[in-house]
Amino acid sequence: MGFRTRQIHAGVTPDPITGSILTPIYQSTTYVQPSVDEYLSKGFTYSRSGNPTVKALENKIADLEGGVDCACFGTGMSAVLATMLAFLEAGAHAIVSDVAYGGTYRLSTKILSRFGIDYTFADTADPDAVAAAVRDNTKLIFTETPANPTMKCSDIAAISEIATKAGAVHVVDNTFLTPYYQLPLDLGADISLHSTTKYMDGHNATVGGAVVSKTDEHAEAVRFIQNSTGTIMSPQVAWLTLQGCKTLSVRMDYQSASAMAIAEFLEAHPKVEQVAYPGLESFAQHELSKRQASGFGAMLWFEVTGGVAAGKKLMDNIKVWSLAENLGSVESLITHPVTMTHADVEPAERARVGIIDGLVRASVGLEDTEDLIDALAAALDQV
Repeated sequence: MGFRTRQIHAGVTPDPITGSILTPIYQSTTYVQPSVDEYLSKGFTYSRSGNPTVKALENKIADLEGGVDCACFGTGMSAVLATMLAFLEAGAHAIVSDVAYGGTYRLSTKILSRFGIDYTFADTADPDAVAAAVRDNTKLIFTETPANPTMKCSDIAAISEIATKAGAVHVVDNTFLTPYYQLPLDLGADISLHSTTKYMDGHNATVGGAVVSKTDEHAEAVRFIQNSTGTIMSPQVAWLTLQGCKTLSVRMDYQSASAMAIAEFLEAHPKVEQVAYPGLESFAQHELSKRQASGFGAMLWFEVTGGVAAGKKLMDNIKVWSLAENLGSVESLITHPVTMTHADVEPAERARVGIIDGLVRASVGLEDTEDLIDALAAALDQV
């Protein structure tokens, strides 16, 4: 079956008792067992270990990503944490994209590093730099592509080969492109990870995370952490995310087409210094983006002439777009990463990886493209 059919039907069936077409919200901690000998015969015992509503979402996302299993978590960051805990221990070394979500950077450098896990932040856009960073104790390579917020892309297949040779697990954060546009497991990765808060939900309604495994062995390791740490997604959130998934492809197609038009408008505007969007031929990794993904997504960034002050003035005065930290929603959002999403990243590190002070990140929503462009044009007139 095609993606559009599977995003609606995969993982769910009508409720056998009532015929409800929507999976019920199983708001229950406890599941009664038929007998001692039939313990776990119905698959559930306690909702920290598994819940029927959450399981429906996990089955759907696993199907869309082409994995053997998916584990859903309370937040995207708890999904990242669980993945790192599943494959790293004291004395281990991990390689992480030098451009990554600020929370991933914070988790690695300020929390897990306390427990004897060593991290190298490498330019994953350069496979040779990744290979050079590999050590004898490298157990995990964490690639975010396209990267937040610079949109830098990494060659998933090439890095997967490096990880395989090193005996390391290759994890790809697939949040920006989703399985509709990019399938990391098909390209050789071991794990595909999501903040379901973004495009999977799509409506600014929930926070959540998902970890999809290619093998049963990896799935078991992630499930063990999910159960042991008690970070499973709630049934209410799973139910809402199940509904969001049904329109994923429709939303992504419109948002991506709109993002392309907006990127072209910004690139031609005299008050814009530079624009980064994988769909533009001027984008450094445009050809790689075309090769490993079927779409360019709805995220972009641009720099306004006049530096930080001009960028702030634009964001403080723009209409239609909302100044907010999230992304991937039906509402168009605009963000200043240096003061918002990546404020915890040291200034020198931000500058090294290209998160410049004047960078304005844009998440394109479902509003009329013309209205979004008009709003940007009016705001640029004021700077």
